Amino acid sequence: MRIQQLLYLQKVVALGNMTEAAKELFIAQQILDQVQLLERRYGDQSSAPKIFSVAAQHYAFAVDAFVQLLKEIGQSDYQASLKEMRTYEVIEDVANLHSEIGIVYLSRYNRQVMENSFQEKELSFMPLFKARPHVFLYRNHPLAGKKSISLADLLPYPKLSYDQGQHNSFYYWEETLADQHSPKSIIVSDRATLFNLAIGLNGYTISSGIINADLNGDDIIARPLISDEYIEIGYLTNRLHQLSSIGQKYLGYLRESIEKNA
Repeated sequence: MRIQQLLYLQKVVALGNMTEAAKELFIAQQILDQVQLLERRYGDQSSAPKIFSVAAQHYAFAVDAFVQLLKEIGQSDYQASLKEMRTYEVIEDVANLHSEIGIVYLSRYNRQVMENSFQEKELSFMPLFKARPHVFLYRNHPLAGKKSISLADLLPYPKLSYDQGQHNSFYYWEETLADQHSPKSIIVSDRATLFNLAIGLNGYTISSGIINADLNGDDIIARPLISDEYIEIGYLTNRLHQLSSIGQKYLGYLRESIEKNA
């Protein structure tokens, strides 16, 4: 922790108000957000320390890495957060220092819009892996026997997508090739519902191809999609915040989970 940050924290404690401290110190509220992070982490020792928070699009490997991290920590008291969120919300969560790490994907289609957003919010994007798009579908789906699947093959079946709320631009959708027409479309809000609809209605979604059978069972499989598009999944950090040792450990488990399930 820098001396200047300690001075900020001292002023906040003395005044009891972030806004008043900002006025007296003549500093921007974005810098005070860092003080809030310090205060949450070190200020209240009466409860278990909040050690880590991660925000992500709906990826099973992000959950698996979180599980492995907390298993390492063991029985000591802690507070940790894993938030599966809409794309815009992931970006905002890291920008506002509510989470240390955010996990999102880039493609040829959305890269410029997303990178502009990262730059505006002072976020850094670090790639984890790049993959061709895959179709996630039920293991007994009529297309399950195909070695690869085309967009034309998918037309008779419901396309499953995650709700993006008011920021429902194609650029923020979690599914690559979101702008491709589908006569049947279903919007869902969580991963369990999406998988249930994939099983019950022979629906499908397009994602990275990485599935964690330990967490999600073996009912959902991945098949390569015939496309020139790519998916580059990576993590976001705030340039104004130095990643904690717990955050570094999480990234290690994240890479292990990706390698294990790729």
